[in-house]
Amino acid sequence: MVETVRGAIAPEALGRVLMHEHLFVLSPEFAVNYPEHEGFKEDEHVPEAIRRLKELKDAGIDTIVDPTVIGLGRYIPRVQRVAAEVEVNIVVATGLYTYNDVPHYLHFRGPGTMLQGEDPLVGMFVGDIREGISGTGVKAGLLKCATDEPGVTPGVERVLRAVAKAHVETGAPIMTHTHAGTKRGLEQQAIFEDEGVDLSRVLVGHSGDSTDLGYLTELADRGSLLGMDRFGLDLLLPFEERVNTVAALCERGYAGSMVLSHDASCYIDWLPEDQLPVLTPNWHYLHITRDVLPALRERGVSETDITTMLVDNPRRFLSWRD
Repeated sequence: MVETVRGAIAPEALGRVLMHEHLFVLSPEFAVNYPEHEGFKEDEHVPEAIRRLKELKDAGIDTIVDPTVIGLGRYIPRVQRVAAEVEVNIVVATGLYTYNDVPHYLHFRGPGTMLQGEDPLVGMFVGDIREGISGTGVKAGLLKCATDEPGVTPGVERVLRAVAKAHVETGAPIMTHTHAGTKRGLEQQAIFEDEGVDLSRVLVGHSGDSTDLGYLTELADRGSLLGMDRFGLDLLLPFEERVNTVAALCERGYAGSMVLSHDASCYIDWLPEDQLPVLTPNWHYLHITRDVLPALRERGVSETDITTMLVDNPRRFLSWRD
């Protein structure tokens, strides 16, 4: 069974899956302390998210994976409000998102700190997977961590190893954020392997930001899935290059190593809301179904390969036994 916000479902019920999307990416302390500035509006943005997911369902997508974890403003009751009104399955994650250090809450707790002891992160992640998140009853279906351009800092390594330990204890798969230009996925694989992680249970996120086929096939040949998951972020890599990279990998027989998505959100407070449509006009949930899939077909990608990337690979990745 696969855990979703509305409960466990059979893997076959996942249907077509976008493997990396967010509902709400928020900075809660700013929203609470500076409400006079532009910020999240519950009565406006929750209905908008419901509308957009209904639109996505009409476009033929049945499931999204939302890897919004600590550091990105995760708040499950709000996600439950959306899930109750839509037919799209939502799989949520546990983990911690940082490019540098861990939050101050963890500075004196855990290995290498003043108080030493076991890392509380491992227990937090395992609890989210086995018991549910913060009393909501919603269980995390996967783990999430990040390594960006700063590399494997001590804080980042601590999170990666805690995620790996939680994976080894529970079997839950791991999704990552990476900086593809600096090949951070290889560093993640090395740490995970050191912790005893089966690399076939790892999805190296944002691999689609790279056109380096050597790097991408190296990740895939070690067993991991490639997240070709930022379609629409043309500022980072143009549409044509993203499509051509996926097509080239399919031609080389790597459709079984890729998943597709946008890394889009219904609301993100990292940028002014009115600037997003100007800076990233294609960064929305419907870009893949409207634009990417037709472009892949034009480049000779078969329907079998498209089904592999949207259905078979997500189903295999999200299916696990504790």
